[in-house]
Amino acid sequence: MLESISKNIENLQQRILAAALRSGREFSDIKLVAVTKTHPAERIDISLKSGIESIGENRIREALEKIPLLKEKFKEFHFIGHVQSNKIPKLMKLNPALIHSIDKFSTAEKLHDLLIQKDKKQNILIQVNTSFEESKFGIEPAKAIDLVKEVSVLANLKIKGLMTIGKFTDDKNEIRYCFRTLKEIFEEIKLLKIKNVEMNYLSMGMTNDFEIAIEEGANIIRIGSAIFGKRRF
Repeated sequence: MLESISKNIENLQQRILAAALRSGREFSDIKLVAVTKTHPAERIDISLKSGIESIGENRIREALEKIPLLKEKFKEFHFIGHVQSNKIPKLMKLNPALIHSIDKFSTAEKLHDLLIQKDKKQNILIQVNTSFEESKFGIEPAKAIDLVKEVSVLANLKIKGLMTIGKFTDDKNEIRYCFRTLKEIFEEIKLLKIKNVEMNYLSMGMTNDFEIAIEEGANIIRIGSAIFGKRRF
């Protein structure tokens, strides 16, 4: 198991490097978040021994159960799943370096209220549904800039960029369109110079499409299966 996860990470790093070079960047420009959903602490520890620094979870309960069991240290925890307002207090117990998935002002406001109580600040990304698939969360692209402006007034939240999930299809052009759309919104927001908003991160790309995402400007990719193998339910 150690050998297979280590080898997977090595192969993945080579693919990230190649995609980064194709887009005129360096390997170090891309932050790899290992998505640990459904995988036990033992497998996560192996990935951390093999060079993974950032881990991400979709489910708050699962993260709360697994993270205390880890023996190896990690640099950052990222929350990449849908944020439910009633679970925000539990989410904040995880001390996320970055929450990737804010897509409503009401959710941002509830998070902000808790942060004020605790005298904390939180880095977030705004999730945009660039594929227009009903199965996915995210603000629609045409409303993304307005949401960024609304959330920007919440002083204890720091908008650091945008996130999307590529379309689930074999058509690479459609996938590329999703990522290109997010990059265009990202660049438009940069030009607006909105107070309390920094467009530092484009979180896009998973196991099946991360190379396209990097080519289109991603600097955070969220990878599960290519590291740990198929999900274990």
